[in-house]
Amino acid sequence: MLKRTLSIILIVIAGMFTAVMVYGSLSPNQPVIMNTEDELPLPEEKLYETINITAIGDCLMHNTQIWSGQQPDGSFNFDTFFASAKSLIEEGDYSSANFEAPMAGPVSGYSGYPVFNSPDEIADTFKQAGIDLIITANNHILDKGYKGALRTMEVLHSRGLDTTGTYASLEESQQFLIKDIRGVKVGYLAYSYSTNGIPVPEEHPYFFNYLQPEKVLQDIALLRPQVDVVVLVLHWGQEYQPRPTEEQRKMAIKFLTAGADIILGSHPHVIQTMETIKIEDRDAFVIYSMGNFISHQRGQERNSGIVLKIELVKNFKDGRTKLKRVTYTPTYSHSYTDNGRTFFRVVPVEDTIIKIEAGKEPYLSRSDLPILKSVLSHTRNQLGDPFFYDS
Repeated sequence: MLKRTLSIILIVIAGMFTAVMVYGSLSPNQPVIMNTEDELPLPEEKLYETINITAIGDCLMHNTQIWSGQQPDGSFNFDTFFASAKSLIEEGDYSSANFEAPMAGPVSGYSGYPVFNSPDEIADTFKQAGIDLIITANNHILDKGYKGALRTMEVLHSRGLDTTGTYASLEESQQFLIKDIRGVKVGYLAYSYSTNGIPVPEEHPYFFNYLQPEKVLQDIALLRPQVDVVVLVLHWGQEYQPRPTEEQRKMAIKFLTAGADIILGSHPHVIQTMETIKIEDRDAFVIYSMGNFISHQRGQERNSGIVLKIELVKNFKDGRTKLKRVTYTPTYSHSYTDNGRTFFRVVPVEDTIIKIEAGKEPYLSRSDLPILKSVLSHTRNQLGDPFFYDS
């Protein structure tokens, strides 16, 4: 017992001696303070930051898609749409999609082509899939009139989704969408060639960004000094054509020369080509159409899409941000039957082929391999190899 007591006393004395050596005298009224500034290394200054943005093309809501999501209580659920592609979308620090349907509410009646009106629940589906930005500057936004368009933006905003290309007020139209991603500022601008002949109200001329080159150039000039990267999303071109028009290519060069870095194309409903355009000492990128991401249009090419991934790197020393690489994952949109009901989903083509061959794909079989392999081949022929840049 005596030995144990002596051991405890010695341990206490040793601890007090160590404390005195490290911190100085142990006055009961003097707190123990450690000078962490002298003893901990300062963090190194960040020299580079790499970010990724992802994008998908046209998302349509045909009648069959709408009814596939109807629940017994009258609500809707479209969770099957993007579940298989969610991980690809979420690889981006910020992700965008073009949604070609207003959400004017049930009073207007839900409908598909040619006058769309989607249930609000599709906004939840976009959010859950990892989408951050919904492009509303397209030819179907006014399908249910100006009030329907305003309600569409309200629904999207209520789900925490950004929008651009249409605006509820003059003040809002004068504010650019700028996202600061770990010190890399990315600005988005969106424009469309048309509203399908439905006029923008005269008293709200600011509502819609028409694809007018003078307007685009003016906005680029205003936005460029505020950001590191300028992304244009353009609703343009000819439907179902595999190549852009010469007019589109001239516009692309004009916009990229003026200061845009990336152009993301939509509207043709099929995948068109992509290219790098050298602008003096920098590389700029354009994809003329990303195709349909989800729809119920007929034909292989109209159900082929991609998840586009763009990697950018910022040098904080010289303030320059450059393209590092552009890659893509081919996707396929299809309907399937489960327990007597029709559902829709988007699947990554290569992964789905592997699953079918391994007997692990629940809805597509070996008889579907030819069309999947054809989609893969066609997409690669249209887009070519991924782009890698010197950074």
